Amino acid sequence: MTEAPVLYEKSPGGIARITLNRPDVLNAMNIEMRDLLWSYMEAVRDDPEVRVVVFQGAGERAFSAGADISEFGTAPSYVDARRSRRERDLWGMMLSLTKPIVAAIHGIAYGAGCELGLLCDIRIAAEDAAFALPEVTLGYIPSAGGTQTLPRSIPPGLAREMIYSGQPISAERALAAGLVHRVVPRARLHEEAEFAARALATMPTDALQGAKEAMTRGEGLPLERALAVERATAAVVSAKRRR
Repeated sequence: MTEAPVLYEKSPGGIARITLNRPDVLNAMNIEMRDLLWSYMEAVRDDPEVRVVVFQGAGERAFSAGADISEFGTAPSYVDARRSRRERDLWGMMLSLTKPIVAAIHGIAYGAGCELGLLCDIRIAAEDAAFALPEVTLGYIPSAGGTQTLPRSIPPGLAREMIYSGQPISAERALAAGLVHRVVPRARLHEEAEFAARALATMPTDALQGAKEAMTRGEGLPLERALAVERATAAVVSAKRRR
């Protein structure tokens, strides 16, 4: 039996690991992968034992090279892909998930691979990581959130440069710009991601998830409305603590 293109593992301590598992094609995302990712994100959302999620890529060369462009060549695949996006907003689900997500990124993180990382809360990169959004050079635009999440994560000028040119940036430049939170030697990547995930898993669940929800819901709002979101979320967290 061929191994699944996405692997899911839940370990003691409340950590779920999701592995993009098509290393022969640089973990490029096809419709089957999106369907599996949707199912696993539903499982993460609904499982009270899961406290933190870790995303990683299989193989030595890539976290993910983005969408599998081989599916772009036939009309049925294109229609299926568009329908899948409408019916299953995977990126929206990731963004709305109150449980923190850690990304362990190595090698190529292009297109949807880069965008998937941007939807994670903590991004740890190996020294060999490279980030790019090449969609414009292929006649598309980044459509897994990249035009919105990238300018919110790094200086807008650099975001425009990356999106317009499609040229990759190194892990070192990504760290300096704020695209990733930490850069580590390749051999230590998974150890560092595990350490970060376990630290998050020890935090009070309601407070951690409430803080994430307040930041997500308040992002982009005028300050007065964002502070109202914070107050309302803080009240809910406090009420849960008193129970």
